Amino acid sequence: IYADPAKRLELYFRPKDPYCHPVCANRFPTSTMLLRVRKRSKKKQNLDVEEQIQPEVQFEMEILGIVTTVYKFQGMSDFQYLAMHSGPDGKQTSMYNKVLMLKPEKEEFFNRELPLYIPPPIFSRLDTPVDYFYRPDVQHRSGYNNPQVSGENLIGLSRARRPHNAIFVNFDDEEIPVKPLDAAVQNWKKVCSNPVDRKVEEELTKLFEVRPVWSRNAVKANISVHPDKLKVLLPYLAYYMLTGPWRSLWVRFGYDPRKHPEAKIYQVLDFRIRCGMKYGYANTDMPVKAKRSTYNYSLPITVKKQGSHTVSVHDLKQGLGSAGSSGAKKPPSSRYKLKESIYIFREGALPPYRQMFYQLCDLNVESLQKIIHRNDGMESECTERDGWCLAKTSDDLRDSMSLMIKQIIRSTRPALFSNTTSSEDGKEQLAYESGEDEDDEEEEDFKPSDGSENEMETEILDYV
Repeated sequence: IYADPAKRLELYFRPKDPYCHPVCANRFPTSTMLLRVRKRSKKKQNLDVEEQIQPEVQFEMEILGIVTTVYKFQGMSDFQYLAMHSGPDGKQTSMYNKVLMLKPEKEEFFNRELPLYIPPPIFSRLDTPVDYFYRPDVQHRSGYNNPQVSGENLIGLSRARRPHNAIFVNFDDEEIPVKPLDAAVQNWKKVCSNPVDRKVEEELTKLFEVRPVWSRNAVKANISVHPDKLKVLLPYLAYYMLTGPWRSLWVRFGYDPRKHPEAKIYQVLDFRIRCGMKYGYANTDMPVKAKRSTYNYSLPITVKKQGSHTVSVHDLKQGLGSAGSSGAKKPPSSRYKLKESIYIFREGALPPYRQMFYQLCDLNVESLQKIIHRNDGMESECTERDGWCLAKTSDDLRDSMSLMIKQIIRSTRPALFSNTTSSEDGKEQLAYESGEDEDDEEEEDFKPSDGSENEMETEILDYV
């Protein structure tokens, strides 16, 4: 536990009882000393009886070391569920010798008639008092309609949409929006109150003039804008595609990529790095690490959780956007910019994460562009799976990109491939392992990395 700062120290009141629920201690830094104190008593050899009753006492103290970490039990103990059975007369009988298998048993052990004993599947996830008051039904804003519930989807939205006022479009929708919602316009005008915000708006407008379809990470790599302001600005200039070859992308108002064959270069490619022993390297040998791993998961029962950084309209008006705070280390022009590798794929460079969403025009490799443009001038139909490209184009791109990445890993870690043979055609089966979105940093400690979000899976959560 000490080796992992993120884990909590567990104390079991009955260590040999598998049904015992522990109490948890949180880790805290400290700067204290560990002392050894010795008390020595020596009786006086006097005839006086009173002096013999009061012996001479001496204390010896020695510093053994410095303590830098302590664990404190600050939470409450949860209920303990014992393997007991209540008889008709109210007498409690232990069932441990009947339900615990301490040694290999024969078939008769499992066929015995026993009282019904069903332990709880899970205990409380929190060890601090929480508010369990019953609340009335959620009062939605005026104009909100409950989503339609079909037989295939019985779980509907439990709350109203967040007030970012983005317009969502499916691939099979007939019409596309030509202007933003009035609420989106008002929302942006409310927070756009300084010259820096107006400059960011002009820069993003120019980006959509040059290229009508953008991913959010690509926008972040080209302009410096605070993520919370970008959430308000994007619905003001573009709509969001939910399905189809342009899913998870922002499209300029009035532009319908389904009607323009040249829009195939803006289609999205969901690429995931293949890893596994059959490819010559295991997950642990992979130079590109997953953003999160199930092996590092811990139950959310922490007493002290870091509070989320909530940004208000007042904060946005005060230049929380690209201007930043006065104590920022990076200049305002690049403080929130992401690295170019978050949306551009180049030959000889590894992607920053194991799952990436690339637009086809951002695959800066000549051989990949030849695959994309195989049917230039012969596009006849835009399909939901392949868009304006030929069928299986995405599969061909993934195979070529995977072979390039394997060659990079082979050159950097030749020992991994000493006992393996590569396939001749470079076509391998997919073994997916993807990373998830990372949390946005707080305003004062924002440190842009190669990227911070998995767009297709998480960006929509900012707007619904």
